[in-house]
Formats: sequence, C-alpha cells, structure tokens
Amino acid sequence: MPQRELIPLKERPLDLVLLIFFYLNAIFITYMFDIEQLVIADPHNFEYPWWPPKFMVDLVHWWGFTFDPALIARPPWFKATIWIDQLYFGPFYFMAIYAFHKGKEWIRIPGIVWASMLMTNVIIILFEEVWGEYASPQLGMVLFANASWIIFPLIFIFRMRNTNHPFTREIN
Repeated sequence: MPQRELIPLKERPLDLVLLIFFYLNAIFITYMFDIEQLVIADPHNFEYPWWPPKFMVDLVHWWGFTFDPALIARPPWFKATIWIDQLYFGPFYFMAIYAFHKGKEWIRIPGIVWASMLMTNVIIILFEEVWGEYASPQLGMVLFANASWIIFPLIFIFRMRNTNHPFTREIN
C-alpha cells in the first residue's frame, strides 16, 4: 500500500471555502439563528431566553416578519427541519471542521449524506416560500439568502466525487 501525506490546507483552496461555510453554519446559523425557532414558540408573544442572545432573537424576528412568513408561522414540518439542523447538521459541521483541518478522509461519505439531506430540506422549504401558504412577499431576497444551502452542498459533492483520498496524496 503506497504511503500518503496530508495536502496542506493552503493548497486546498476549495476546502478553505467549505471550512468558512461550516464555521458560519455551526456558530451563527445552527446554534444561534435556527435554534431561536425552537426556543421561542410564538414570536408574537415571548420573553427573551438566555440563549440565543437578544440581538439574534431580534434579527430572526426582523428577518421573519420582513421576508419569511414561514419562519414566523413555525408549522410543524418547518420545526422538523430545524430539529434536523440541531441534531444532525450542527454536529456534522463540527465534525467537518475537524476533518477538513486534520485531513480525515472518513468525512467523505457522511458529508455526501449531509449534502443530500441539506439540499432536500432546503428544497422543501423553498417550495413553501414560493408556492405555499406562507409564501414570501420578498421571494428574491429569500431565494438569495437560501442559495448557499444548495450551492455549498453541491460544491462538497463536486469536491468529493472522484476520490477516496480528498486530503492526501501519494508519496513518491
């Protein structure tokens, strides 16, 4: 079996882009923005929780009332997507951050599963935003804001598609 060495992160620019996406989702989206939708049942009548921070609650409510009625309505199917985010996507982001920094190639298959699930969730949400009971009054902005959750999973799949060794190379 040939010897392999880690390709330095500075030589993997697409991985740096994916890492930024994972960091932003783990820190800002999953456990600050999205969790608000589980912590506060009724955005019309609530007390500020200890988490997420007040500024984030205000940001979520501004976004929902301005652009995203489904986020404010919080139907059960929508909350289910948030639970998936909290219980699966969030932990995945931390695993992916570790794997991409350390060159752990086991992330490839879980990442393809993540990418497929994320795109499925976002497509379901976007159908609501376009044609549903809670369709967005600012559709262009909502489509733009959600585009990264289609684009980055596709980038991940593209990045991992033809190799079992995305982070290493053979030593000659």
